[in-house]
Amino acid sequence: MEVETPIAESIRTIDKNAQLDAACKKVLAIRIILAWILKCCLEDFRDCDVNEIAEKYIEGDPVINKIAVSPDETNASQRIHGIGTEDTTLTEGTITYGIRFLARAPVSGELIRIIIDLEAQADFYPGYPLPKRGIYYCCRLISAQKGTEFTNSNYQDIKKVYSIFIALKPPVNRQNTITRYRIVEENMVGQVKEAVQNYDLMTLLMICLGSPEDTDCDILKLLDVLFSTEIKAEEKQQVLKNDFGIPMTQELERGIYDMCNLGDVLEREYTAKGRAEGIAETTLTNIRNLMETTCWSIEQTMAALKVPENERQHYVELLSKQ
Repeated sequence: MEVETPIAESIRTIDKNAQLDAACKKVLAIRIILAWILKCCLEDFRDCDVNEIAEKYIEGDPVINKIAVSPDETNASQRIHGIGTEDTTLTEGTITYGIRFLARAPVSGELIRIIIDLEAQADFYPGYPLPKRGIYYCCRLISAQKGTEFTNSNYQDIKKVYSIFIALKPPVNRQNTITRYRIVEENMVGQVKEAVQNYDLMTLLMICLGSPEDTDCDILKLLDVLFSTEIKAEEKQQVLKNDFGIPMTQELERGIYDMCNLGDVLEREYTAKGRAEGIAETTLTNIRNLMETTCWSIEQTMAALKVPENERQHYVELLSKQ
């Protein structure tokens, strides 16, 4: 039987993770799920019914992982009132938004257009602070409106943007929390009052998941259940239907099963990999100890320990690095 190389194994794991990521985003992009997020997290929608939000205020179809943040590589037909999910510049790499869509929110009897970026983030410490990335996305979403939502110096037409990050595996101290970062007015000298809509143009929301048993917050419970690796697909469907009134469409049902199946496969592979690594580490320790005790060669030691022939070169290489 052909032995899989570490590189091939890594590529296969990355591919499965990419499939799981895509399945998660497909579920998140379903209108009724987005509607619950908008209702619970955005003040503009707080008094709206979730079905009304899904049917009336979310515009078009959410776009997943497709179009650009900076206009450098996006043509005019895509940019005008477009909802691309990817941002590229001539000097920087390509930045891809997870899910991007447009919504109209009732404010003072009017409908305003809101551009929202939704991210599902598994790694809470990817090498940089996530809030900085979120603020950067907000800035890009605003600057990308030049030539689309407003032209020349018509800055009064800039639309508010949201960047919503859903952290699937946050540290314990952040689990089941929702944190908001936004621009507020602060008088340092004197007392003035600017209209809120003239500066309240960007909001970052960090939604950190945990266990559904540990929260009374509707949106946290919904997302905790949806992305739990311990709850089976059938149970997830029942909770969504009974507790949140979310009907099981074919799209949602398929998405939940895809997430659960891919998650189970990855969990089994990680468990098997961990077990194999533990056995390998124990074998390596036994080889090293026996060599030191008997002064045997590595070949004699592995023969005495009955290390399989096809694994011996691997241990030779590991010992040579120590």
